[in-house]
Amino acid sequence: MKKEIEISIPPDFIDDSEYLKKCAAKKLHFNIAEIKAVQIIRRSVDARPKSPVYKLKTIVYINEVFQEIFHPVEFKPVSSNKKVIIVGGGPAGMFAALKLIELNIKPVIIERGKDVQTRRRDLRAIMQEHTVNPESNYCFGEGGAGTYSDGKLYTRSTKRGDVKSILNLLHQHGASPDILINARPHIGSNKLPKIVEMIRQTILKTGGEYHFNSKLTDLFLENNSVRGIIINGSEEMQADSVILATGHSARDVFYLLYKKGITVEAKSFAMGVRIEHPQQLIDKIQYHSAERNVNLPASSYNLACSIDNRSVYSFCMCPGGIVVPASTMPDELVLNGMSVSRRNSPYANSGLVVSIGENDWKEFKSHGVFSGLEFQKHVERIAFNAGGRTQTAPAQRITDFILHRSSQSLPSTSYIPGTVISPLHELLPEVIARGLEQGLKIFGKRMHGYLTEEAQILAAETRTSSPIRIPRDHESLMHINTKGLFPAGEGAGYAGGIVSSAIDGQRSAEAVAKFIMTG
Repeated sequence: MKKEIEISIPPDFIDDSEYLKKCAAKKLHFNIAEIKAVQIIRRSVDARPKSPVYKLKTIVYINEVFQEIFHPVEFKPVSSNKKVIIVGGGPAGMFAALKLIELNIKPVIIERGKDVQTRRRDLRAIMQEHTVNPESNYCFGEGGAGTYSDGKLYTRSTKRGDVKSILNLLHQHGASPDILINARPHIGSNKLPKIVEMIRQTILKTGGEYHFNSKLTDLFLENNSVRGIIINGSEEMQADSVILATGHSARDVFYLLYKKGITVEAKSFAMGVRIEHPQQLIDKIQYHSAERNVNLPASSYNLACSIDNRSVYSFCMCPGGIVVPASTMPDELVLNGMSVSRRNSPYANSGLVVSIGENDWKEFKSHGVFSGLEFQKHVERIAFNAGGRTQTAPAQRITDFILHRSSQSLPSTSYIPGTVISPLHELLPEVIARGLEQGLKIFGKRMHGYLTEEAQILAAETRTSSPIRIPRDHESLMHINTKGLFPAGEGAGYAGGIVSSAIDGQRSAEAVAKFIMTG
């Protein structure tokens, strides 16, 4: 017999299987000898009580043998002659490729950046030498932006597809089984590269192809249908269909589509800063204790409010993490956050952003559909110039930001390229500065201690999502006026984060298969 129950346990007993059996026996009124196993299927931290506890959703095996719930997918070699080009090797592209293999269709991944290991050299260059390689950076390269910027797997997109299937595939390729049960699963930037490599090996072993340092520079169109692509200005490649999964930072792709007469449209997005606190301070606020229990994870937070019908919210919160430069061009400064699997940095950082809509980019309206994108560029140039035209980040204590005064000094930071004192209350566009100021005041009341001179903001966090959408038909997922072209993931404007992008990649692959098979 099996019973599904919820159990709350103190952090000290989270790894004690016998204690878990005792709790289950007591709750179900069985003898402990009858409890053969307790399987955790969902785990979260409840920090509301004075002493935080783990909330566990479990399956209790009563006089019954334990059964594993994880079942790996068997990928068989592709035997058909059908071929689909996938432009972009991030989550949407990789998981589209895996799904195509399941559907017996050959995937050909075209990635403008380098393989995941070679890519490390360019990340080191941007961190230590302030040198930005436009084709290989924190955004471009095998695995996409998520590979070297944390690997958070939490998503609200549960209605779009099977989240569990994505987590299962990540586990199958080397991720810890913890991601299958944690309420906020996380892999870590130290573990993701190997997982990405393993996924590539699966794709190659079953007949797929990978092409690195291969930049999409043109599309073959015939009667409003895509017939193939041009790589690096000269190399031609044909296929039955094309999945466009280029990510939110591939601006050249947006311009290429527009030039080819393929419809793109502006969409709202968000911009702001990274905010950095001592992790110990966030732990103290969230766990109600000066010292965090060793069995509790570095604590996180999720803050949001509405000010004058505009959203201000935390984004991509990295407990025990570091701030990194996510610029994709040498004349811009873009920040992001990341953490390794242990989340053991003494700093906590998060994006703190303000929603941006059509009324906010009127100054750039001459750019038409790219007005929002140009506003995004404008903010990135502001940060770049304020940082001394390097990857040094302009920064300010949040208490000084709110009081509209320049900081006399800055706290220590995790940001390796360094920081420079800057009056961000004056430099940031008014719509962003005003939203951040009012949001910080509200958040300071919700989290006592959050509004402190120990915290600072660094500019600029601009790549929360794409400012452009590549519209597609709701049913077929095909581009609205280009047959055979399937926009997918963050760059298309239909996802945000690793899991939702992976789900969208899977859905696009299924849509492509249907299109190919039905002609």
